[in-house]
Amino acid sequence: MSKQLAVVIMAAGKGTRMKRDDIPKVCNPILGKPLIQYVVDQANSLTPSKIICIVGHQQEIVRKTLQAEAVLFAEQLEQLGTGHAVQQTAELLKDFDGDIIVLSGDVPQLRGSTLAALLKKHRDGNFAATVLTALADDPTGYGRVLRTENDHFDYVVEHKDATEKQLSINEINSGIYVFDSKKLFSELNKVGNSNAQGEYYLPDVLPLLQKTGAKVGVEICETFSEIQGINTVEELKTVEAKILAAQE
Repeated sequence: MSKQLAVVIMAAGKGTRMKRDDIPKVCNPILGKPLIQYVVDQANSLTPSKIICIVGHQQEIVRKTLQAEAVLFAEQLEQLGTGHAVQQTAELLKDFDGDIIVLSGDVPQLRGSTLAALLKKHRDGNFAATVLTALADDPTGYGRVLRTENDHFDYVVEHKDATEKQLSINEINSGIYVFDSKKLFSELNKVGNSNAQGEYYLPDVLPLLQKTGAKVGVEICETFSEIQGINTVEELKTVEAKILAAQE
């Protein structure tokens, strides 16, 4: 019997740099289709048993946008970070025993083949968590992936918390992960918020898992553009042009 799979999509943010107050960031259209729909389509390509969308800002619009989809919703009413966001799904996943893929609601270009490779790496390696990374020409703003002397995963440091030396690293955290569900929720409530943002970062659960003796894997994405998030109108237009070009 194959292991169960759930997909969690983070879509609670305001997107203040998108210059639109009438809709949340993840409902901005790309070629006439809402951004969040691209991510739900990614999730559906894996035929999971559950898809959970974490909503917050203007959540009624996100819910209406996805009303035709078999999606469950978890609420993050305060923006306290990615770790806090995933914690909001705990009740919906309390009886779930399998793997959880965490996706970002503003990353529309991710290929199904990349997610399939990530999941395969996770399961083949018997990892408690597996991180999708990418090599960026300009890693500004992204969390950096630190590796051990043996080139294994060590930890992630967020851009605002990084030293000058760490900022020179070009392997970045995409914000996309696979977790063993039981192991994730056994450690997630131990994550603290002593960082520059005062937020509960999801990557901070990874060292906690390692302390239990569990292993954390890494899958490097072939192209950086696949995991590129959208935070501004300019980025939206750039990604829209790339998706259009790929369709031609």
